[in-house]
Amino acid sequence: MNMFQRRYASLNLALAVGISLLVLSKNVLAQSVPDYVTKQVPEAKVVGNAMFTYLFWDVYDATLYAPKGEWQSNAPFALKLDYQRGLDGKKIAQRSVDEMRKQGISDEAKLSEWGDKMVALFPDVEDGDVITGVATTNRASEFYINGELVGKIEDENFTQAFFDIWLSEKTSEPKLRKALLQN
Repeated sequence: MNMFQRRYASLNLALAVGISLLVLSKNVLAQSVPDYVTKQVPEAKVVGNAMFTYLFWDVYDATLYAPKGEWQSNAPFALKLDYQRGLDGKKIAQRSVDEMRKQGISDEAKLSEWGDKMVALFPDVEDGDVITGVATTNRASEFYINGELVGKIEDENFTQAFFDIWLSEKTSEPKLRKALLQN
């Protein structure tokens, strides 16, 4: 085998390994749907995944699940946030309210009510903690902390406003939205 053939063979091997790893990582994501998600989201599969970074800090890895991996705003879906750093639960709730306000929600009494409900649900998180929000079939929001149900907000308007933080065309993070909705 001459030098050109060896380089060609090495390039083919590297390409085959790279493609195999990509397929394997997609398959691992597709198979790793948490049980508590599949209970509320029938035939749940990963729609998209992305890391949310603020300045130069990784904050959380976001994964969107929907039936058959096809997100529709009026169907059940789940958004799982794997935190990469510690954050205060009250600050998570306040940031959520601020983002809802940016989406165009202007009813301050309603935002205050929703903020209080989120403060009651969202704990302080540490690196490795997971918060999952599920938009249920009846448009309620269920919240899971590290796989355990911690509460439910039965308000269709809240559910819409909360998940619009990530999934609306008006999101403050359009690149994250695009990655989550990649399919």
